[in-house]
Amino acid sequence: MRTSTPLHYLTVPPHTVSQLSTDSEESSEDDLSASESNPQRLLNMNNNNNNDKEKKDMEKKEKEEREAKEKEEREREKEREKEKEKEKQKQKEMDKDKPKELFVINPAGKLYYNWLFIITLPVMYNWTMIIARACFEELQHDYIVYWVILDYTSDIIYVADMFFRARTGYLEQGLMVKDKKLLLDRYIDSFQFRLDFISMLPTDFLYVFLGLDYPEIRINKLLRIGRMMEFFTRTETKTNYPNIFRIGNLIMYILIIIHWNACFYYSFSKYIGFGADDWVYPALDDPDKPAFGEFGRKYSFSLYWSTLTLTTIGETPPPALDSEFIFHVIDFLVGVLIFATIVGNIATMISNMNAAQAQFQSRIDNIKQYMQVRKVDKDLELRVIKWFDYLWNNGKAQDEREVLRYLPDKLKAEIGIQVHMATLRKVRIFADCEIGLLIELVLKLQPQVFSPGDYICKKGDIGREMYIIKDGKLAVVADDGVTQFVVLGSGSYFGEISILNIKGSKAGNRRTANIRSIGYSDLFCLSKDDLMESLLEYPDAKGMLEDKGREILMKDNLIDLDPANIMPEAKELEENVNKLYSMMDLMQLKLKKILGKYKNTDKALRHRIADLEHLMGEEVEDEDEEEEEMKKEEKEVEGEKKEEGEKSEEIKEDKEEGPDLTLSFTFCSCV
Repeated sequence: MRTSTPLHYLTVPPHTVSQLSTDSEESSEDDLSASESNPQRLLNMNNNNNNDKEKKDMEKKEKEEREAKEKEEREREKEREKEKEKEKQKQKEMDKDKPKELFVINPAGKLYYNWLFIITLPVMYNWTMIIARACFEELQHDYIVYWVILDYTSDIIYVADMFFRARTGYLEQGLMVKDKKLLLDRYIDSFQFRLDFISMLPTDFLYVFLGLDYPEIRINKLLRIGRMMEFFTRTETKTNYPNIFRIGNLIMYILIIIHWNACFYYSFSKYIGFGADDWVYPALDDPDKPAFGEFGRKYSFSLYWSTLTLTTIGETPPPALDSEFIFHVIDFLVGVLIFATIVGNIATMISNMNAAQAQFQSRIDNIKQYMQVRKVDKDLELRVIKWFDYLWNNGKAQDEREVLRYLPDKLKAEIGIQVHMATLRKVRIFADCEIGLLIELVLKLQPQVFSPGDYICKKGDIGREMYIIKDGKLAVVADDGVTQFVVLGSGSYFGEISILNIKGSKAGNRRTANIRSIGYSDLFCLSKDDLMESLLEYPDAKGMLEDKGREILMKDNLIDLDPANIMPEAKELEENVNKLYSMMDLMQLKLKKILGKYKNTDKALRHRIADLEHLMGEEVEDEDEEEEEMKKEEKEVEGEKKEEGEKSEEIKEDKEEGPDLTLSFTFCSCV
């Protein structure tokens, strides 16, 4: 069913109705006109809306892509971190599985040398005090506590030395062996291990049975003397004063021998009886000489007697018993050997100490003799002697090359770098050179010393070397030798352009100034031959040096750049001509090889064609005609070879006639 709703009608005044109708008509007309006049505007609005949507969609996609990439990067980073942690864990496991690197002592290191010094102290203690305590009873009884402490301290150091030896490495095929088993086996198999083992036998248990009056039971501790000798040997090689050390070492050995002989003398006197005769030690209970009962007098008297005997002075009472005679004879024989050793060693030491001076003095004597024979002027002779005195007094008498000739090239280079590299780098043309070239040049620098008034170079001299001033003053003087233009000091250099022999230089390889030494001057000299020999292996450096030299000459306006005035050198012409000849020889060889290959292929092709013609049943040319053609060609080749040989003989004859003819001929041929 339909429900009807009542419609409420509104009453509108007539004027309002007319207005509404007119307004509606106007608005409809405006809308129609707007819609009819601006259809493009509606399209633009729709397009703008679509573009905004597309932009938003693109931005969303970009954001999503960025977020996805960031997530992927985070995941990758997490995976990398996990992989790193796994690798670290693996390395830790590998480190745990691997045996720890054994601490090995290098026998050439400082630790080893310092340990030798430590082990030398107990060895020296045992060698001096065991015999003294065994012979002089007071020394053993009065200081027993100190001896016990020192004895067992030395034993502890001895035991530590055995462990030290077991960890001391050795070289095998140039490499340090660090295997614990190999080191231990090597030490146990050595003879030194047997001595060390015997020296550590517990002989002190004999004190329980014999008492404390027998310290000689520790005599096995003396077997470690090898360590003391090794320490002295290494110290002799390390010290800067080996001759003084040798003398001190010799005196120490003599004192130890005298000390042992004094102890033996006292014990032998005790065995015979104190005061039994004049030869033995006096009686201890003599009231007239109570001092002979004291320990100080006992040791000093025995030491005095031992010194007189071993030095063969012999101002001692004569022996009375046969045993005393035998003891005295043995002492005299030992004394003669000691005296001969002392004299021989000291003589060699003194000669070694004065070897350099003696050699230098022999040079001076030879030069003096030469000048006297040749009747050289006295003033010049005095200058020569003063020059030698200056060298000796200032420690410059040694020849560096002679001193360093036993060293390998690498060590020579390192010493040269430390001594001369700073000086060489001061030269402008060498400032940017390769380090390898500088090292070679450093090894070729020769020190030279000039006396006051000596000319280092004169104007017009041929420049065969350059100089670097290490110490002293040089003056650039006029031709009169008095007027000074410039004074050159330490670090200055000159002559570097002349040894490069730059093309177009107005001075050529001639000196352009007079340079004179004001006082004594120390210079480094680098010869042209040494420089060129080094530059052969560094062609780039040679070009750079020549460019720098040209720049210096251009600044000083000393170079002629006109190619017409630049004349080539004879050596360069010879080198160029030789290169051309060598190139021609190579070309001829290559052509001969090509011709030979061509002939072989030609023969092979003819044979194949002949075989094909036989198969096809066609007529074939006679082989005799082919052989005749080949013979003709061979004769032509032999004729060419003879002509070439005659030409080469003519060229050799021209070369033998003189270098000028060859140069002119080759230059003309090059042109």
